[in-house]
Amino acid sequence: MSGLRVVVLGLSLSSSWGNGHATTFRALLKAFAARGHDVLFLERDVPWYAAHRDLIDPDYCSLAFYASLSDLERFREAVETAHAVIVGSYVPDGVAIGQWVQETANGVAAFYDIDTPVTLAKLKRGECEYLNPKLIQNYDVYFSFTGGPTLDVLMDCYGSPSARALYCSVDPEDYPVLDRQKRWDLSYLGTYSPDRQPTLERLMIEPARRASELRFVVAGPQYPPNIDWPTNVERIDHVPPGEHAIFYAQSRFTLNVTRADMIRAGFSPSVRLFEAAACGTPVISDRWDGIETLLSPDREIVLAHTSDQVLSVLRTWTEDRSAEMGRAARRRILAEHTANHRACSLEAALIHAMQKERQPLQTIGLPSL
Repeated sequence: MSGLRVVVLGLSLSSSWGNGHATTFRALLKAFAARGHDVLFLERDVPWYAAHRDLIDPDYCSLAFYASLSDLERFREAVETAHAVIVGSYVPDGVAIGQWVQETANGVAAFYDIDTPVTLAKLKRGECEYLNPKLIQNYDVYFSFTGGPTLDVLMDCYGSPSARALYCSVDPEDYPVLDRQKRWDLSYLGTYSPDRQPTLERLMIEPARRASELRFVVAGPQYPPNIDWPTNVERIDHVPPGEHAIFYAQSRFTLNVTRADMIRAGFSPSVRLFEAAACGTPVISDRWDGIETLLSPDREIVLAHTSDQVLSVLRTWTEDRSAEMGRAARRRILAEHTANHRACSLEAALIHAMQKERQPLQTIGLPSL
């Protein structure tokens, strides 16, 4: 089926500053639109993204901004007539917006959680600001950044009618293999997060302290000023998406660091993992359940837990060995994890949900956890 009309209310499409959602949505929606579908992306107009916008007029979807929940009324007709409306995680006033969408949409109402383990941890503490258990029950489809057992939790404990994995992905056109001189032995690209920092300390900062002859870089915003960076660790505040491929091409290896809630849940690959591998840059990653279903350890990715393991790779691997791992990872990504793969999955799930009779809003009891 072609020609679906879809409205997406997401955190941000216009700004990638401190925000991995933007690159995930851009790749997915570009591929989805290429399959003949029409997309309207609605984004809350907030000053911190407005000051760092790097996409104003996408050629694959319509992008519009709204100032408040009441301002969304301007888009009521689009929501009412869409085949599907998708609300994303971390959308401001997400609970109220979700309720409005579920009451307004005549097509499929879906949720796309690019932070599922964090969301479920928040729900367990009773403090999630963009989702609640009743909304989960009343979304026709729950698209989850996390796969594996978490999907059963969403359906069995929270009453989701249909929970489906929709991993992040990569647009191969934006992440090619480039021939660049290596500037760094190990790079890391990611916004500061307190629960990622201990792993970054163990797998990047401590190796840098112990290996003054090697070069490191940490790129991303919001790092506190009191971090004691070794002198051989370069800091870059922000690398826009258009420069990611060059960044990875200048790295002998790059590091993938996963948030604590996502490690516990497993099956939670970050968008950076796919992007770096698509560029043919060999990846060193922390360990979590399910990573071996995405990339094969020791052949397509290095899994490390200690500083010694990282230093052993950086100091002993030959250029040929690391290059072969990069090529193997790229082949796997292009075969299974491109934006087109995800767009096909999204399309199939929406069509399946459209073919099912829309159920009345449920009022089953909330889970006790």
